[in-house]
Amino acid sequence: MATNDTKTKVTILTESYRITGYIDLLPGARVTDFMHESKEFVVVMDAEVCDVDAAGRKVLAAPFIDVNRHHIQIITLC
Repeated sequence: MATNDTKTKVTILTESYRITGYIDLLPGARVTDFMHESKEFVVVMDAEVCDVDAAGRKVLAAPFIDVNRHHIQIITLC
């Protein structure tokens, strides 16, 4: 379970969705290293998933989702 010290807010873009939430990233660690070390899925906590189009319709909100890392096109800190 992530602590407040390790919770890092990110936005993830896939072909279809914009996902905002938190990943468990150690202080001083790089998102690039986090992604390289991830297995098939990336855990996103307190996630909100919206359509990536201009309307940005909210699809779902969940305390936890797994995102297939092969679908991630962009990940950035918020």
